[in-house]
Amino acid sequence: MEIILEYLKSVLFGIVQGITEWLPISSTGHLILLNQFTPLTVAADPARNQEFFDMFKVLIQLGSILAVVVLYFHKLNPFSPKKTEREKKNTFSLWGKVLVASVPAGIIGILFNDVIDSVLSTPYVIAATLIVYGVLFLILENRNKQPKVKKFSELTYQMALLIGVCQMLALIPGTSRSGATILGAVFLGCSRFVAAEFSFFLAIPAMLGASGVKILIFLVEGGGFSGPELGILLVGMVISFIVSMLAIRFLMGFIKKHDFKAFGWYRIVLGIVVVLYFALSGAQMMPV
Repeated sequence: MEIILEYLKSVLFGIVQGITEWLPISSTGHLILLNQFTPLTVAADPARNQEFFDMFKVLIQLGSILAVVVLYFHKLNPFSPKKTEREKKNTFSLWGKVLVASVPAGIIGILFNDVIDSVLSTPYVIAATLIVYGVLFLILENRNKQPKVKKFSELTYQMALLIGVCQMLALIPGTSRSGATILGAVFLGCSRFVAAEFSFFLAIPAMLGASGVKILIFLVEGGGFSGPELGILLVGMVISFIVSMLAIRFLMGFIKKHDFKAFGWYRIVLGIVVVLYFALSGAQMMPV
């Protein structure tokens, strides 16, 4: 019965991951907060549970990556026979910009992986970043500035690198990788559509790299997966994939008619609720 409960928790984590990964509201922050209230308990040893969750919250994102690959396979495939030579060239150029933008977060993520997990993954840090970036979204949308970049061919490598620097900031839990990259891209002059899609594409190398590092650390330090651990991880990834397909379609439809203010307000409200809960309840503010 207990293991069934853990599988149900994995379904819940997968739903939260699938929704929050693509909306600019921080998937990692939501997963960490969710684990405060419904922690995954796959072993009798609390240290083992923490090691598993540190790995789980990253690897579950592989389901979300697969959703992007499926939805945008044609657009991301430079070898598609349905594309003209010019379109193929533009696709290779797009991948080049994605790889350039992936460098900053890749370097910092490897160097400061332990610090991020042990020091920054606290509810107060998450609340602070939720609020700060929520305010930034409101400020950005109030500028009403016309975008200069309305298609990927107009996006320069220099702009891509600067967007990558913004993605690097998302290593702080609660920031939101999609939120930071979208915010940076729009600030640099990209349309919401280009900013959102480029954020999706940036997720592929970012998540694959982060997942590779996490699983290597887990296997080296933890000695491999138990049967229940592997099952719980796979369930979370499958649910994350299904929900991500829906979330991506929702976001792209939403931004055709709306701006990002709703996400800004959501972040601010959630951040305040988190602070009040932990301040008034006296709950432990240890890294999670």
